[in-house]
Amino acid sequence: MWLWIVFLVAGFIGIIKGADWLIDGSTSLARKYHLSELTIGLTIVAFGTSAPELVVSLFASTGGHEQVLLGNVIGSNIFNLLLILGISGLISPIPIQDKTIRNEIPYSVFAGILLLVLGNDSWFSSHENTLRWYDGIVLLSFFLLFLLYSYHNRRDNMAPDVPAAVYGSAKTFLLIFSGLILLVVGGRLVVDNAVKLAYSLGVSEKLIGLTLIAGGTSLPELAASAVAAWKKRSGLAIGNVIGSNIFNILFILGSSVTITSVPYPSSFNTDVLLYLIVSLMLLATMYTGVLKQFDRWEAAIFLILYAGYITFLFMR
Repeated sequence: MWLWIVFLVAGFIGIIKGADWLIDGSTSLARKYHLSELTIGLTIVAFGTSAPELVVSLFASTGGHEQVLLGNVIGSNIFNLLLILGISGLISPIPIQDKTIRNEIPYSVFAGILLLVLGNDSWFSSHENTLRWYDGIVLLSFFLLFLLYSYHNRRDNMAPDVPAAVYGSAKTFLLIFSGLILLVVGGRLVVDNAVKLAYSLGVSEKLIGLTLIAGGTSLPELAASAVAAWKKRSGLAIGNVIGSNIFNILFILGSSVTITSVPYPSSFNTDVLLYLIVSLMLLATMYTGVLKQFDRWEAAIFLILYAGYITFLFMR
């Protein structure tokens, strides 16, 4: 057990350092090629920090651990919104751009609604709830549309008052690549050893997926967004969270169910509905307190809600 704890600590160190390198490299890339921080957060950082979810989900789907797969994806999205945004907002209030309010957040809400529609076959027929390969194609198609949108909006206006180092091309891509490697390796170390500890306590796969694995695979997002908030990179902080949520549902879940069909227990509807409600709450916070800003008191409410959600899971 002590060896598992050592590996857990090593994983945390790798995640934090990897996030730091990834933020520096991504910000340099944004400045060098005149890309907005938001676009970088929605694509490079979001994809890199979602890599642990992808690896775990693919292993779970092919290994017959469907509840781990669904719990990982849905739980990670709730973790991203309530805990990661909550912590990031406490570190520093997060200004949110108009395009994020009008486009990215609504798209993440749409992804959640799409999951509800595709997963609940019993709403429309007598078939059992199952996510099949053609559902995966639908999810991946909307993911492709998201990538095309991000590409066509890659040259957004940048905030000129935020200083950032611009490195040479070799150092920039070395920082990004090394950061991604550390994030993936660190995330995997954390998850693998956390699962071993959890199984020793006799915890169910569903609860592990929604809590331990979801939290473990979301640690890169937590590290990346917290570091971004600390460095006043608000575009990266919010873009990473919203981008990762879109990636999780459309790309990670889409890829997994394309490989093998996954039963969708209706009990997950409660968790997906919570994700949708919190996403709409995030939109509402743009018009409370400071306009178009996620304030500290709103971040505190999100953290309280996450504590309540975890309590609900254990009681359920």
